[in-house]
Amino acid sequence: MRVHRTRHGIVVDVDDGGRFLLTTLEWDALFRSSTSRTTILAALDGAEPFDHTLEPLAPIVSQEIWAAGVTWSRSRAARMEESEASGGSDFYDKVYDAERPELFLKATPHRVVGTGRPMLLRSDSRWIVPEPELTVAVSNDGRIFGYTIGNDLSCRDIEGENPLYLPQAKVFDACASVGPALVMRDEPLPEDTAIHMTIRRNDADVFVGEAPISRMKRTPDELVRWLCRHNSFPTGCLLMTGTGIVPPDDFCLQPFDKVIIAIDGLGELVNVMAAAPSA
Repeated sequence: MRVHRTRHGIVVDVDDGGRFLLTTLEWDALFRSSTSRTTILAALDGAEPFDHTLEPLAPIVSQEIWAAGVTWSRSRAARMEESEASGGSDFYDKVYDAERPELFLKATPHRVVGTGRPMLLRSDSRWIVPEPELTVAVSNDGRIFGYTIGNDLSCRDIEGENPLYLPQAKVFDACASVGPALVMRDEPLPEDTAIHMTIRRNDADVFVGEAPISRMKRTPDELVRWLCRHNSFPTGCLLMTGTGIVPPDDFCLQPFDKVIIAIDGLGELVNVMAAAPSA
């Protein structure tokens, strides 16, 4: 079941191929319910077919977005390389092997955009990269009930200068993109599910990469259990689970670059980069 947030309301693609508008259901209710699928099925009773252009919005209303770092071996290597000059590289090696994962607040709702919307490149960074990530929807009782795609835009030079600058490297206007929809599943995604990323500049592909989620060091369930320790989410949250696709060290996003992230079975998240006004 695929659930879209649109300007018309919640639109659902049911498993038999129909598409319906749920006029009696609010988005936050999906995250408050311990039985989200049952909630949707109840709202489908009497729902009318949806025949408008879909135009999805980011699948978030009042939810925070959190993120996990150094959950893939490639990500650990990249973080260590960028932090070597500052002497902080061993932090990333240690957290990769530690029991406790790295978790941080990535974005509040007003800093989040959906597919088709621009993301902003900080004017005080010279090394900005996209981070394609499997993103999970977590209910207010700490249960994964859906999956989507995330782009955790990151300023590698700011984080590499000093790990204490992580919030500035990660959190700013239009720093996160999620979508295009929530795919609701009772079971985890298959291990051979692959994440794909293409960066297009002037109609040419300047970077292409992919990685199966089987290469993740930690499972989404493990990350969510840590996230919910002494941490409450009254309307649930989204959690980006880390990246295994890292462009080469000489690559930096530029204005008008198009970033296309696809995950098998979840769709495609597309954003064009825009220059932020100078601070």
